[in-house]
Amino acid sequence: MTRTLSLLIATVTLAGCASLNSLTSEVSSYSQWPADRKPGSYAFERLPSQQTRPQQQQLLEDSARPALEAAGFSSAADPKDSEYIVQLGARVSATEQVFDDPFWWRGGLYSHRYSRPWPYFGIGFGIPSTTYEREVALLIRDRKSGQPLYETRASNDGGSPSIQSLLPAMYEAAMKDFPAGSVTPRQVTTEIGKP
Repeated sequence: MTRTLSLLIATVTLAGCASLNSLTSEVSSYSQWPADRKPGSYAFERLPSQQTRPQQQQLLEDSARPALEAAGFSSAADPKDSEYIVQLGARVSATEQVFDDPFWWRGGLYSHRYSRPWPYFGIGFGIPSTTYEREVALLIRDRKSGQPLYETRASNDGGSPSIQSLLPAMYEAAMKDFPAGSVTPRQVTTEIGKP
């Protein structure tokens, strides 16, 4: 009995440690990728607004590069000769959560999101907390025609606005099923690399 209990505790502990190194994201993909077309060389394209923040954009590009290469793409030696153009984006938005008093209307321990301050009543109830929604987006276009071929987004939320260490795992999740599309969001779990 003691041995079984020890084994169960060890398994739960290892599973808990593994979950600290993984990230689950909601992924939606939209594909117009031709069935007979293969991945090829790509170059990143920066919008004018992204050109004003070159360090931030470089971070996104460095984070997305492994996911693109895992899908079969290769960085073009000369961006003008690339077969595909890739655009990237990322954002973090904050939402205040209020936990309802279970004795009042809409009882139970439901969590409701509000974008404005809410009156808080009672001791220990209605204490606000902030949740951060993090999202990355990736768009692949044909260089010659400009036609969008593949668009994908990955999002998750948590208690921290920090996204830098999560970017590679989020782009990996976004490109996980390339070139298949899935408009209905699906959960994809990826490992978070060491900073």
